[in-house]
Amino acid sequence: MALTKESFFNMVKSANASGVSDIHLRTEERPCFRLRGDLIPVKFEPLTNDDLKLVCNIMIRDPEVLATLDKIKEHDGSFAVPNVCRVRYNLMRYQGKLGLILRLISDKVPTTEELKLPPVINKIASANAGLVLVTGATGSGKSSTLAAMINFINKTSAVHVLTLEDPVEYIHNPIKARITQREIGADTSDFNSALRSALRQDPDIILIGEMRDAETISIALKAAETGHLVFGTVHTTDALSTIGRLISMFPPTEQNVVRTRIADNLYATISQRLLKTSDGKGRVAAQEIMINNPGIKESILDPVRTAEIYTYIVKGKNGSGAQSFDQAITNLYKSGLITMDEARSNATKPEDFERNLMFGEDQE
Repeated sequence: MALTKESFFNMVKSANASGVSDIHLRTEERPCFRLRGDLIPVKFEPLTNDDLKLVCNIMIRDPEVLATLDKIKEHDGSFAVPNVCRVRYNLMRYQGKLGLILRLISDKVPTTEELKLPPVINKIASANAGLVLVTGATGSGKSSTLAAMINFINKTSAVHVLTLEDPVEYIHNPIKARITQREIGADTSDFNSALRSALRQDPDIILIGEMRDAETISIALKAAETGHLVFGTVHTTDALSTIGRLISMFPPTEQNVVRTRIADNLYATISQRLLKTSDGKGRVAAQEIMINNPGIKESILDPVRTAEIYTYIVKGKNGSGAQSFDQAITNLYKSGLITMDEARSNATKPEDFERNLMFGEDQE
């Protein structure tokens, strides 16, 4: 059975209703849904090249891209299925074949409460200035966390939020804030051009879809230095690797200056992993949260002491609201959101996690 526009929309509608995060469409293969982290084949005939081209013609709005579809090796974009959801897509070539990966994005912007994020996330979103980085692997929920933080700001603060996204995912309608969402490619040529212009567009808060290079990081730090709150994402696993990644993007001759700028302007890092919930119906984020303080600042400035950051994170749980991954996983297990097996398999240090449960306290 050949794919049609109606059957494609029905597929997306069914996937969205079932809590599917991604749809994989590949030539000569059956479609697959990613559900709660697992890839599950769909009861559908293997897709032909014409089926994939049909989907491309539905999703891709740029006539120049469509005109050169047979030559394109990769392409990113987004589109909306009316009254269902938005879709972020990636077109790719593999072994001469055409493939599409679709990420489903709810029409409804999530709240921090719905995502079961700790209360300190709203506190971080309320910061006056500084750099806030949300980190994690692809598919770890970074976009949802950032959307929930912007949603909180939108409901509580009369500010101008400027987002630079590739592509735009969640659509924020103004409530108390004015929100300007710019899509790379459609509204501006690239992140760096958009960032350089951003400081002249009277923003209070800037969201950068991804910290990709030294220039982006430098402009983001400049924005934080001039009194803006800046959000960004990095594909790193925790606070230590995030700081190391930012510094390593600069030439050795500039790294001491960059250390100082990061130490002075980094407000917080939020690193996350998605864990399967105990009811089998979804996933929940376990977050390592680092909030900068004098001890962490000194540890960033001194390469020899950088590893001490983890100790400050653990100790900050009952003060600033900081927490390690294992502290977060312990909380999720105690609240019944995840099973013991899921907790053990995702703990950074399984032996410490079990010791924390046994003695009811956090140990380094």
